[in-house]
Amino acid sequence: MSLIVKQVQQDIRERILAAAGRAMADGALPQAATGGFIIEVPADRKNGDFSSNAAMAWARDLHRAPRQIADAILSHMDLTGSYLARCETAGAGFLNFYLADSYYAAILRDVREKGGAYGRSDFGRGQRINVEFISANPTGPMHMGNARGGALGDCLAAVLDAAGYDVYREFYVNDAGNQIEKFALSLDIRYRQIFEGEAAVEMPEDSYHGEDIKEHAASFAAEYGDRFLGEDEAVRRKALVDYALPKNIALMRENVAKYRIIYDKWFFESELHKGEVADTIRLMRDKGLTYEKDGALWYKATEHGGEKDEVLIRSNGNPTYFAADIAYHRNKLQVRGFDKAIDIWGADHHGHVARMKGALEAIGLDPDRLDVILMQLVRLMSGGEVVRMSKRTGKAITLTDLLDDIPIDAVRFLFNMREPGSQMEFDLDLAVEQSAQNPVYYCQYAHARICSIFRKLAEQGVTPRDCTTEELERLNTPEERELIRHLAALTDEIVTAAKNYDPARITRYTIELASLFHKFYNACRVSGEEESLMQARLFLCASVRDVIKNTLTMLKITVPESM
Repeated sequence: MSLIVKQVQQDIRERILAAAGRAMADGALPQAATGGFIIEVPADRKNGDFSSNAAMAWARDLHRAPRQIADAILSHMDLTGSYLARCETAGAGFLNFYLADSYYAAILRDVREKGGAYGRSDFGRGQRINVEFISANPTGPMHMGNARGGALGDCLAAVLDAAGYDVYREFYVNDAGNQIEKFALSLDIRYRQIFEGEAAVEMPEDSYHGEDIKEHAASFAAEYGDRFLGEDEAVRRKALVDYALPKNIALMRENVAKYRIIYDKWFFESELHKGEVADTIRLMRDKGLTYEKDGALWYKATEHGGEKDEVLIRSNGNPTYFAADIAYHRNKLQVRGFDKAIDIWGADHHGHVARMKGALEAIGLDPDRLDVILMQLVRLMSGGEVVRMSKRTGKAITLTDLLDDIPIDAVRFLFNMREPGSQMEFDLDLAVEQSAQNPVYYCQYAHARICSIFRKLAEQGVTPRDCTTEELERLNTPEERELIRHLAALTDEIVTAAKNYDPARITRYTIELASLFHKFYNACRVSGEEESLMQARLFLCASVRDVIKNTLTMLKITVPESM
């Protein structure tokens, strides 16, 4: 919460305790130790801006009915010098507090003074967090799950940063292991088919059948001809992978950059196989966590929460993906010393979460330092129907297709409209619509509308100025007060989004802010009012403009000044 809101809540707490102390001193309440109590924002503002259950919490210790305690506290309450206008008792014994005009003025002044930093806090106290997201298999094009994961991961990292964490964005490139062997096999067969015919070399069912494999093989053949046909199979396959894999990774880098994602590190799995996988397996052997069976090395996963034991090294001597994954998370938490690792995985990886946490605990790391966000699938919709194929290519829609066809602002915003664990439908028609029905357009339009207000007034010779507290206190209509209360909630909203790993809270906050602004603008004139009130309303407009800019900029969404 903002510093002012925090100060108000702390002030309420201290004034309740002081009033209770005075009531005990003059005999209105019996002398007794008083414990904890809650201060919260009521669902209905008619019940105050803040409400406390202190009287109910103390009823047992004071041997009085809560309402009697509340009335005694109220009669000894002193609100002098606070941001509180009055206190009332209600119901069974609630203490309801109502904010003074000076509070609303102070919030607006805080927004304008902090500018681009408004909403930021030190809640995370610099804790180092590694956020790993997308981490798509480099053997083929990125898909819709990667599109959602990219928006979610990058916006979560931004929210964590705003909440005071030291955030590090990471992409894990699986450039080793089974999938690379399958990639090599698939490229090899497509390459050979070019010269020997498809009937001569059959493609296994479990290999990669995508058009991208054919395209890579054709490009390789165009450059090198049939010179690799006579080479040893291992040499040929390595050459094909060395040719195709960098192209795939380069396209990944190009796509994520277009998506406005800048990673601090692209971590290659192959780096782990230069020593850290072996070191981790050695550590597991030394801790008695492994055994040998059928020529393979196994991890005793069932002794650490797993459903079955897991192979670490296959009988052919190659480490498994799971072994590399343990080494990778050990690298994050122990070698590089991040306080916490956050991974964003597809929901189909649900079973892997417990295995990974169990393995971390087994090697001596706190499993709570790893948090995994499981993300549900996306359905693309158009005209009310599910879309699976690109009209342009006739193939499955990839991230490249999406970013070519849909504005980046809409993709990033709409993919952050739902919490990660919920399935979502992405409406392609809505994403390109320029109307209030499109949530990102609606928010951008609110910002542009405010900029338009200032431009028009400038044409009339009106220059916005600073306002006195007394002038800002005149902003007392229900629409103005509701709008200012929402501005005051931004810091708390960011902290809650960070704690819950739910950046969708910020998109929802911004939509609500735009809605409240339009509601205010329709109810309260700015131009044409007498100068003092006009300037106060311009001050409010500027505050809303600044906060919309802060939230959209946080999500890396453009903030137009005209539309």
